[in-house]
Amino acid sequence: MFNFLSPTSAADTARPAWLPLHLLQLFPGAALSCVIAMAATLVSTLHGGPQFLYALFFGVAFHYLSHDAKTRPGIEFCSRTVLRLGVGLLGARITASQIAGLGWSTAAIVVAAVVTTMLCGSLLGRRLGLTRAQGVLSGGAVAICGASAALAISSVLPRNKESERFTLMVVVTVTVLSTLAMVAYPLIAKVLHLPPELAGLFLGGTIHDVAQVVGAGYMLNHETGDYATIVKLFRVSMLAVVVVVVSSMFKKGREQSEDGTVAARQALVPWFLWVFVALVALNSMGGVPVAVQEGLSNVSRICLVVAIAALGIKTSFRQLARAGWKPFTLLLVETLWMAAFVLAAIYLRP
Repeated sequence: MFNFLSPTSAADTARPAWLPLHLLQLFPGAALSCVIAMAATLVSTLHGGPQFLYALFFGVAFHYLSHDAKTRPGIEFCSRTVLRLGVGLLGARITASQIAGLGWSTAAIVVAAVVTTMLCGSLLGRRLGLTRAQGVLSGGAVAICGASAALAISSVLPRNKESERFTLMVVVTVTVLSTLAMVAYPLIAKVLHLPPELAGLFLGGTIHDVAQVVGAGYMLNHETGDYATIVKLFRVSMLAVVVVVVSSMFKKGREQSEDGTVAARQALVPWFLWVFVALVALNSMGGVPVAVQEGLSNVSRICLVVAIAALGIKTSFRQLARAGWKPFTLLLVETLWMAAFVLAAIYLRP
């Protein structure tokens, strides 16, 4: 028998009436990304280790599906829209009172560390022959909150195949360095006999990822863990400012497509940043119950893990190897610079 249905009408017939076609197209790739994220979470829970890194490597194993017509739309959706939602929901962790409680001297040290680390990334990246965008991306990842910052900043940078490969390289390297710092930095704090407040400043002001800061702080004692977490959340709150600045710096390049044509004008402040700021404001006014804060924080983490799994699917080990030694060297120097700067500021503070 002949099938007189067009492909589109056949798809419409096969799907439930309440399910829009575009959502049906997203399902295979999105489901694959979610399954990989769940596998990474399970391994991380049972055996320890960085959840983001597991998601990335598990995703790379399914790279062959990145060009499949059925899975590609959902993978792209997770690597972009779900990523932005996860970054926006990070604001649920932060309140203005937490930031105010740090005091001016501590806040000044953290701000100076963030700014100088980003400058270090830009200057050293140029010396290593990397692009301006790559230097900013690596510096922001180290200075603020590791993989989450790398993903947020990359979303407002010009997009091409090289930028996606570099972003994945930054995520891998900064996660490994953050894990090493979680083990090494508490030992340094003990050797230097830092009191809980200063140890918290050192850990929260230098380790990349929030989870590693929490782990390192509570390795020492409860007081250090509390203070380190607040310092780290202050660094996370700077993400909004950094993304706006980076967005304005690269607005023209972002609107320029790869073939040289000019794309549609894009907003200076992306929508996920408005979500971030709104949640910080609501949280500061007591408008978000504790249970909801924890729920949104968990949803944010889930979104970021799913997004990294999708980014992993879009890359390959061969592509990661092409990045070479320069990104690793840049991120290592930035990490060492930030640690040395904060320690020097601790000893020089009045």
